[in-house]
Amino acid sequence: MLLQRGRGVARSCMHCMLKRQHLKLLDCESNEYIFRSTNCGLQLVVPGDTMLKKIAHIVLAAGCMASAMAQDYPQRPLRIIVPYAPGGTTDIVARVISEPLGKILGQPVVVDNKAGAGGAVGTAELARSAPDGYTLGIGTVSTLVIIPAVTPRPTYTQADFAPITNIAATPNIIAVTASFPAKNGTDFIAELKAHPGKYSFASSGLASINHMMGESFQALSGTSLIHVPYRGSASAITDVIAGQVPILVDQLPSSKAFIDDGKLRLMGVIAPRRVPAYPDVPTFEELGLKGFTDQAWYGLIAPEKVPASVLARLENAMRQVLARPDVRGRLEKAGATPVGNTAAEYRTQLSAELAAMKKLVATRNISLKE
Repeated sequence: MLLQRGRGVARSCMHCMLKRQHLKLLDCESNEYIFRSTNCGLQLVVPGDTMLKKIAHIVLAAGCMASAMAQDYPQRPLRIIVPYAPGGTTDIVARVISEPLGKILGQPVVVDNKAGAGGAVGTAELARSAPDGYTLGIGTVSTLVIIPAVTPRPTYTQADFAPITNIAATPNIIAVTASFPAKNGTDFIAELKAHPGKYSFASSGLASINHMMGESFQALSGTSLIHVPYRGSASAITDVIAGQVPILVDQLPSSKAFIDDGKLRLMGVIAPRRVPAYPDVPTFEELGLKGFTDQAWYGLIAPEKVPASVLARLENAMRQVLARPDVRGRLEKAGATPVGNTAAEYRTQLSAELAAMKKLVATRNISLKE
């Protein structure tokens, strides 16, 4: 191994450090530091009074600080930004995990609803938050896939976030007000085909997954509906129950209680298979809409540049949360299926779904203009 002394090779090894190829400290004695470059293989002896000594101390101190941060984190309460109004599925999922997550981390976890612009307002706030692990958020198909795909100049991209885990997935549904003339999915599609442009559907917001599912439903069924966007599922459900809008496109957890009470009538399920709670209600694929099986999902995300040690702490804590029978039971009771994939798997999922959504948007010429 080539061994050189002094400052003559410092520039080469500094290049290694700037490239984030660490110099490995082999020994430190007689006021000299001996390094090996992991990039070029050069072994370097650095006198103790040189600048590289100071750099070595900084690097070692940074490593100690990162380790200490992971051990000490968290020191104060955490906040989870939900980019929709209270009462919707995203809000339900966040509240199911917040208390057990707080118990595992040893600090309260507070849910903070920041609705607006189909989820973009709260998600953009998360992107701007300090990357210290104290502000997290719930990412959805709408906020992390649809909005970046349909917005010409989005205020954020997937690269602005660090995925932690996909918490749960839920079936999408189409339901109607109790007075709607159709009583089942087959009659529902027939009624819409017989009266193109007569009926409207409510969604949780412009460019939300509910909006996109409504558009996909029209394309696949050959029907024509008017879209009425709301700021969250709760207000959309209220108006459909009241008969102001006849059709609701939603996720099952936020509408399930109203379906069970008879205030909404379920026409069909947008999922790969029937929902056990409603075994007599067919999927829309069974009703002839081939491939119409897209589910919603809800993931825990953080701002980009949160220290890796903190992200690992959060990922491990969420693994423990989702292993708890009571948490899984509450999610399943609400109509959601626990997922709990790794951060790497979740990142891969986000990238793949964004590519597919961009293709869909281009093919169907979908924009944010209503």
